[in-house]
Parts: sequence; C-alpha cells; structure tokens
Amino acid sequence: MNLQQLEYIVAVDACRHFVKAADKCCITQATLSMMIKKLEEELGVLVFDRSKQPVVPTEIGKAIIEQAKVVLKETALLRQMAQEVDNETRGELRLGIIPTLAPYLLPLFLPQFLKKHPSVKLKIVEANTANIIEQLEKEALDIGILATPLGIASMKETVLFRENFRVFVSNKEKLLNKQYLLPQEIDVQRLWLLAEGHCLREQVINLCELQKQQANLHHLEYEAGSIESLLKIVEMNEGITIIPELAALALDDTRQKQLRSFQSPAPMREIGLLTHKHFIKKRLFEVLKEEILLAVAQLI
Repeated sequence: MNLQQLEYIVAVDACRHFVKAADKCCITQATLSMMIKKLEEELGVLVFDRSKQPVVPTEIGKAIIEQAKVVLKETALLRQMAQEVDNETRGELRLGIIPTLAPYLLPLFLPQFLKKHPSVKLKIVEANTANIIEQLEKEALDIGILATPLGIASMKETVLFRENFRVFVSNKEKLLNKQYLLPQEIDVQRLWLLAEGHCLREQVINLCELQKQQANLHHLEYEAGSIESLLKIVEMNEGITIIPELAALALDDTRQKQLRSFQSPAPMREIGLLTHKHFIKKRLFEVLKEEILLAVAQLI
C-alpha cells in the first residue's frame, strides 16, 4: 500500500469515473486501474462497485476512502511542516474571491504579496459565495475571501476588515443634493441591484428592507453581473445603486462627485477569510492575512 494508491481511490470517488480520475491524476487509465486493483487485493475487499455507472464505492469502500482522506491530509501536514523549517514561505495557495471584491482588493495586496513571497504559487478564482463554499468543501480551494459571517459548521471564519456602503447617485436624482443619507430614504423604485447569486444583492436588499415581491423594480430589467455594470446603468438610466467602500475608492474624480455617504452609523459589510476546519497551510494563511491587512489599513 502506498500514498499514490490512496490518492487514486480518492480521485475515483470524486470523479465517479476511472478515465476522468486518471486524467486528474495525470496517468493512464490502465495504470490507475491496476494500482487500485493491487490495493483491493492487498486489503482483501473491493473498494469500488464497477458494475454500476457511474462507478460507486462499496460500503467498506466508503470507509476506506474516508480513512484515505485522513491519511493524505496528515501527510500534507507533514510536508507543510517540513517546508516551514527554513522559515521560507512557499507552496501553493488556491484562493476564491467574490466578484464584488476581486477588482478592488486584489490590486491592493497582490503585487506586494508576490514580491515578498516569490516561492508561493497563487491560483485565484473569482466566484460567488455559494461556489466558493462548495469548492472549499471539496478542498478544490484553500481559502475564500468573501463577505462574512456565514456560520458554516465545517468552516472557520477569520475577520479581516469592515467596509462602509456608499450610494452612487445619478446626476438627475434629488438625493444628489443631500450630503448624508438614511437607508429609509432610498427609493426602491429607483434602485438598481446585482443579479441573483451575488451576496452584495442580498446585503442591499436587507439594508433597504426590500420584499421579494418588489423584485421587478424597473420597466427595464437588467441583471448586472458587476459593480461596474451597475454604475453604467445608473449613468444611462438614472436611479441609484449601493456599492462597498473599496469599490467607491476606485472611482475616478467624475464619479466620486456622484457618491454619497450614509449618516452615521453607516451600514457596512464584513470581509473575512473562510477556510475548511481541517485547513493545514497555516503559514500561507498568516502571510496572506498580513498582506491584506497592510494594504487596506490606510484606506478604510
């Protein structure tokens, strides 16, 4: 029995297909099948029921695969410990970040992070909250950067910072004459929102106490996929939208004049790091957290 065999049965369990699992492991299907067969012969049990499509683990196979995952996690932890002996930060870090944060936060910390830690390989995926959680559960991602709190039992949250919400107002709106706004002053009939699936949409709905039956707010239906799209739709069709502070700070001088703040205490959102409770890349986590906090300390 060896670690490769354990990796192969975990891959087949995830893919439920021998050819796809072989591709994932960068080996031939024949080699993968042979290695798994040898493991089954050594253990004296069948790990997979090959008579079914997609292939499924047997009852004993399920237990073996779960234990294999534990062994592989512990092995990864040993490797991580060995890498940290020389105090050099290295390894691979797979990040997921929500779209309403990525264009504004990444440019703030990414250049310095890469400069300070040249031995770290970063893989970054922009995705909505639900997808990031799903990928963390599957261990396809290491860390999620998103709006918290989420309260997921299998996950650990670490708060990074909080950013206020700002109001972007069309030049033709009366609200532009006011310096500070209250949430109840927002006319929901004039409000543009992101499409379903964005956590920022839900936060704004909660902020303005919108009801689900009020979803059709405009004669024009436009499901914006980004904050930039929201800004343009306000400029073209009047109305208002609500954006986070980091997005507001990135606006040019012309758009800055169309920004208004909420009266204190201003509504805000919390941004944090989300990891699986069995996350082992502690050093990489700490340097990432440090660089993000340094980058935003002077801004919000």
